[in-house]
Amino acid sequence: MPKIGMPEIRKPQLINATMDAVNEVGLQGASVAMISRHAGVSPAIINHYFGGKHGLLEATMRHVLRQLSEAVRLRLAECQPDDVPGRIKAIVGGNFDPRQLDPKVVKTWLAFWSLAMHDPALYRLQRVNEKRLLSHLRLELRRLMPRDRAQFVAQAIAALIDGIWLRGALTPEGINSDLAQRIIADYLELQLHAGSSAN
Repeated sequence: MPKIGMPEIRKPQLINATMDAVNEVGLQGASVAMISRHAGVSPAIINHYFGGKHGLLEATMRHVLRQLSEAVRLRLAECQPDDVPGRIKAIVGGNFDPRQLDPKVVKTWLAFWSLAMHDPALYRLQRVNEKRLLSHLRLELRRLMPRDRAQFVAQAIAALIDGIWLRGALTPEGINSDLAQRIIADYLELQLHAGSSAN
């Protein structure tokens, strides 16, 4: 009989081991046997808790997405409710949180994106993440500009986040969080200035 609380110990252990293995050999090379060795458990444990490698990858991405949501939430909590530019910058900052820029998390994101195009369960996770980001951005932008314009600018900011993140992920230097946030803040200020000039 398993000890009480064992899933709470084993599951984070296996999620971290998955990211370690993906970081080391890529998703294709990260077998159940290798992940279990990284975690110091039997491969049967992975099948027991996650139903195999696919379920483990999905659980790993849910974990990463929860960390992303938490990073955004904490930054928003530090902003004044009426500071719209500050709140948008907080949303952007959450997407470039240090935990999201850890090399093993970056490689896990890349593996997730490549699989999500062909896997319905992972695609749904990606769509939820995308919709959440756009919803956060639109909510703030609509306080300063018309609905259609807010939608357009939100999509542009989301594209900048993804594009800068991906470009950085594929360079030896990695993602430059400060530069990324400055670029997006510059775009935001241009859009807000254009909107105020039009009024």
